[in-house]
Amino acid sequence: MSKPEQISITRHISYDKLVQMIKAEKNSRVVQRLIFIKARYEGKSVKEASNIVGVTRSNGNLWQQRWNAQGYEGLIPQFRGGSPSKLSDLQKVKLKEMLKEREDWLTREVQDLILQEFSVEYSLKQVWVILQSLKNNR
Repeated sequence: MSKPEQISITRHISYDKLVQMIKAEKNSRVVQRLIFIKARYEGKSVKEASNIVGVTRSNGNLWQQRWNAQGYEGLIPQFRGGSPSKLSDLQKVKLKEMLKEREDWLTREVQDLILQEFSVEYSLKQVWVILQSLKNNR
């Protein structure tokens, strides 16, 4: 005999509405999470529902906690933009102005310039990414 679920599922919407949402949803990750919630509505355990959608039980627990707290909004993936830039927006503006002095900068030269002017060390790859973003934000 299995032990009872420790966290019950909050029924923010009806089962029929949930099925409609699954059919209408465009984001495949949200669909997967809604199918998990549907399985929970149907009485399946977190472990069983997680197995149905092919995720770990800990992911299932996390999705259920988010659903219980926020409903549909809690199932939307929340991508963080990575770590904050080492250069401030003001420093980027200054760098962009400095780069206008010449047109033939090498990435290595820009890397050295950033280090000299702002005491910030970047890899060549990241300098290239910064140059692309400055070029695209004219």
